[in-house]
Amino acid sequence: MSDFWLYVRLGLEHVLDWNAYDHTLFIIALCATYTLKTWRNLLLAVTFFTLGHSVSLAFASYEIFSLASDWIEFLIPVTILATAVVSIVNAYRKKMAATGILFTILTFFFGMIHGFGFAGYFKMINDGNIFTHLLEFALGIEIAQIVIASTIVVLGYIVQEIFKLKKLYWVVTLSVLVMILAMPMLLENGIF
Repeated sequence: MSDFWLYVRLGLEHVLDWNAYDHTLFIIALCATYTLKTWRNLLLAVTFFTLGHSVSLAFASYEIFSLASDWIEFLIPVTILATAVVSIVNAYRKKMAATGILFTILTFFFGMIHGFGFAGYFKMINDGNIFTHLLEFALGIEIAQIVIASTIVVLGYIVQEIFKLKKLYWVVTLSVLVMILAMPMLLENGIF
């Protein structure tokens, strides 16, 4: 039973670690266009990100497929920037919660990239029960992401309903802030 909480806690800490805030930035960018009314669609997007993250961890842990760490460190901020740009574009198109199949597939793919970024550490700490520990770790990730997503949606509600900020301004401000914070990661990890 102690392994269960160890890996759940590891998943929570992976997302909520302020020293490695890339995951948090991605979730914020992903959540920017969602509202309290569209929480089901948001939960679906967050879950597909977790699934992608788990699939890539499984691929790497079972030595099916992995990517070079320099590429992963470059691609992670690219996923954050791309998600923020999609949120901005959707805000201007007034399509505030892009939940189509293409966006879901993209979110899953971005989750895979983020998962490969953690694969080396996960393989190092894993004691051999890969599948069970992956599920426990994924549960921790999902819980942490739901906490972040809920916080962003509630903040969005407060800013838009109480302070009367237009939704477009909320989405653009949040997305641009995420882009500003992600840009140094991209520059530090440039592969060219």
